[in-house]
Amino acid sequence: MNIDPRWAWAAYAPSAAAPWNLQRVGHLYRRAAFGANWAELQAGLSSGPEKTVDALLAGGPDAEPFPPAITKANNGFQLSSWWLKRLLESKHPLREKLTLFWHNHFATSNAKVNNTGAMIGMYDLLYRQSLGNFGDMAQEITLDPAMLVWLDTVTSTRGQPNENYARELMELFTLGIGHYTEADIREAARAFTGYEIKDGRGRLNPAKHDATPKTVFGQSGNWSADDIVKACLKQPACPYFIVGKLYRYLVSEADTPSRELLAPLAEAFAGDFDIGKLVARILRSNLFFSDTVYRARVKSPVEFAVGIVHALEGRVPASALALALESLGQRLGYPPNVKGWDGGQVWLNAQTLLYRQNLALALTSTDDDRFKSRTDPAQLARSLGKVEGDQPVELFVDLFLQGDLRTGTKSQLIQFLQEARRQKRPAFWSDERVEAQPLRGLCHLVLAQPEFQLA
Repeated sequence: MNIDPRWAWAAYAPSAAAPWNLQRVGHLYRRAAFGANWAELQAGLSSGPEKTVDALLAGGPDAEPFPPAITKANNGFQLSSWWLKRLLESKHPLREKLTLFWHNHFATSNAKVNNTGAMIGMYDLLYRQSLGNFGDMAQEITLDPAMLVWLDTVTSTRGQPNENYARELMELFTLGIGHYTEADIREAARAFTGYEIKDGRGRLNPAKHDATPKTVFGQSGNWSADDIVKACLKQPACPYFIVGKLYRYLVSEADTPSRELLAPLAEAFAGDFDIGKLVARILRSNLFFSDTVYRARVKSPVEFAVGIVHALEGRVPASALALALESLGQRLGYPPNVKGWDGGQVWLNAQTLLYRQNLALALTSTDDDRFKSRTDPAQLARSLGKVEGDQPVELFVDLFLQGDLRTGTKSQLIQFLQEARRQKRPAFWSDERVEAQPLRGLCHLVLAQPEFQLA
């Protein structure tokens, strides 16, 4: 796309051509959170873009932490459930959303780490630094116990350096392919020797560390781990690489941004590596709120499922949701490899679309034993006073899609609701169930729309 960078990253101001409306409120909440509930949509409309972005950046009190006993045993399923509980209950959805981003960026899996406590420790690090300083995060992640095991730094000693961390630090964490040499990796690997885990923390054992001079990026010295991280951060490619990945996550994965488009963000980011400042500028920008990038991301399974529960103001067992998400291809704490989940169109195929529809049905029907009536669309419609006539259609279309429907679909939804209300129900059904079932079926139909798969 040929986009003027000055216009792109200037602050968005509502206008006749680009009004602040339900669509833009929903867009902001899909990208910077896990979707919005009805109250959040209405508050966003009233508050305007500046105050709504401010509120997302500030967040509220965090959800209560999972009982510490989880760290005393390695239970991988418990890890995924704990993480989902955080997402479902946290009052700071932007931090949680960015923690997922950094989890995929510094992709580390409990399949190898095999230590739930260490993985929760990494979560804490990523959550704490999710809007903090990228340089500090990179330094901390280098000595994080889960990372030390995941990329074999704990096996790297003087005379037998392991190259895994040095390679992924450059290729996946800071620079990207083409901005380092194999010699840089070999020399940097020697700087990562001698690091161990003691008392739950990464420590340097000088007796196992290669303290001889090393040459990395053309500079020679007696480098250690923190020196190599600093050297990576100083490379011109680093800010562009990080900004590019955040662009894909927050703005659009449907296009490859030009270097010129990223330049204003990358140049500012290089000065302080302030993630919060970068994210705020993106979320306030003209480009972020433009039609060009609207629904230009595919929702991950976690975004899809958590978004439904949040919008319906439900409280479901995180363990049941964690099991369901495995069939959709995303198990928190278990990215598939060092590159993380590919995302994008990879999330969608005939099988996963069927699984998504089945999960949406399980969450909205109130008949599934895993979730029962904890996310009841009919109860939500009643609480909002939107059960008469076509009101439920307007409610669910606005709540989940902010009015985005293909031509003719809305009339089909109205017809479905009318016919569902006319259907004869079994005599043993209560009056409440007879009235509620059409609304639940309608909600499931809305969630099955193609537009709901896109963020």
